[in-house]
Order: sequence, then C-alpha cells, then structure tokens
Amino acid sequence: MPSAIQSALQPAGIEALRIVHLWWIFFWVCTVVWVLVAGATLMAVASGRRGTSAGVNERRVTGTVAAATAVSTVALLILLTTSVVTDRVNASLDTTNALQLQITGWQWWWDVQYTNPQASLNVVTANEIHIPVGRPIRVTLLSGDVIHSLWIPPLNGKTDLIPGRANEIWFIADRPGVYRGQCAEFCGTQHAKMALTVLAEPEDQFQRWLTAQRSPAASPTTPSEQRGREIVERGPCAMCHAIQGSTAGARTAPDLTHIATRSTIGAGSVPNTRGYLAGWIADPQHIKPGNKMPAPGLSSEQLLAVLDYLESLK
Repeated sequence: MPSAIQSALQPAGIEALRIVHLWWIFFWVCTVVWVLVAGATLMAVASGRRGTSAGVNERRVTGTVAAATAVSTVALLILLTTSVVTDRVNASLDTTNALQLQITGWQWWWDVQYTNPQASLNVVTANEIHIPVGRPIRVTLLSGDVIHSLWIPPLNGKTDLIPGRANEIWFIADRPGVYRGQCAEFCGTQHAKMALTVLAEPEDQFQRWLTAQRSPAASPTTPSEQRGREIVERGPCAMCHAIQGSTAGARTAPDLTHIATRSTIGAGSVPNTRGYLAGWIADPQHIKPGNKMPAPGLSSEQLLAVLDYLESLK
C-alpha cells in the first residue's frame, strides 16, 4: 500500500480544495498585515531617532494608527466573509445517492459501520474505510466515551464527535489514493495513536471490497487455524471482539471479521504484519500503553494458532 497522504495542502476533494483556498487567503492577508505593522514599527523607531518634533510625530502616529485600524478592519472583514462563504458552500453538498457511514470514536480507535436500509447488507469494520471515487460520502459521527474530532485533511476539515450528539461530515474523493485521518481533539493518553486510513478507489473495486466485507469470516482450513478459532471463541478475545460467522459477538472492541485485509492494527499504531500482530496480542500495553486490551496470557503454541487463524480472516 502506498504511503498515506495527510497534508491539508494536498487536497483530494472539492471540500478540501476550498479549505486550501481559504488557507491561502488567510496566509496572504496575514502576511500583508504583518509587513505593514513591521514597517510602521520601523518608521516609528527611525522617526524617534531623528528627533522629529512632537507635533509632527503625533500627527504621524495618529495617521499611522488610523491607517492600521482601517487595514485591520478590512482584513478581518475579508477573513470573516471568506470563512463563512467557504463553510456555507461546503455545507451545501448534494448528498443524493451518498454512501452512508457511521463512525463512532472510542479511546482509542474508530468503529465504522456502512449502513444500509436492508440490515443484512450492513458492514462493520474498524480504523480503515474504503470509499468510491466521485461519489458523495455522508458520515454520521458519534462518540462512545469522550470528545473526539475526526480530521481527514485531504478530504475535509475537522468535525467533533460529542457524547450524546450526532454530527455529520461529508466529502467526495476526486481521485484514487490513500489518505490518513486523525483524531484532532485530545482524548486521552493514546490520542496520538488514533488514526483512520481512507482508501479511495474506483466504484467497481469498492463494490468488490464491500461485497467481500458482507460475507462472514472464512472457515478454518488447517488444524492450526481451527485451534486458533477455538482459542478465540472460548478465551478472553470473545469477551470484547466480534467475528461474524463465529460465536464471538461482543462489540466493545474492533470487529475482527476481516482483520487480515487491514493495513494496520491498533488504529494505525503499527503495520498489520505477523510480527507486529503477535506483539500486539502478547503485550498490547507495550505498543499502546493505556489501551483497554489486556494481555490474554496465551502460551507460545496458542499464540501461533491464533495468529494463523487471524491471518486467514480476509
């Protein structure tokens, strides 16, 4: 997978492009104001050193203050107007035929649901979303514990996730790519390790992914995978995680039905490789101190079997 883009100055959608234009307006207006203030300061210093008479100096100061006040007023009006216009335009997106997502923030991961009027077509995943290029994406944002804030810089601005309240954000990716989102509101110890990967892809490729995600977990094909499934279902894993098609059905931790298809684990903390996955299961506090997953206390044989099983969940 290519490196994820996380720069607000590399927009991949019209909403983010408008925000970039707004940023440049703020940048140049503030730059002009700074230059004028610096110039006025230097003129005042030079005037004082030349020993300009009090009357002349007072008139210059008065004129300078008046000019600075006028410039500041105009600058503030420009910034206010452009900011309001950008916000209103971004809020007017036509969401007809939009893909409906619901994202819930938890300490410190993202629960993602692709909602559908037909409940059997819903998809549940975590920390990684796939979206079709050129199609509006409407996201309902919820929080399960504290205030979070979702920010995917190449696609749109920040929107808070507030307990007891549903907020919305929408965007359109205008080209394929991998984009990194981040929690932008301090939410606890591992706030910095609460990332969301967004993969924008052509519609047909997205539909294939969505269809695959709707299927239950793959059945074990080897004795080791079967053993791993038994450990997951009968051990502490099933107390928090869900795996569709198995007896593990809890909802307090990320859904693992297709975990092998994700690029990272721990909400972007480390790559989803066998080595990192083993380290995460054996001692999750070492990788992400303070997270709510306890060490399951597996033996080496049990850990290898669980790894074989989880790696088969594609």
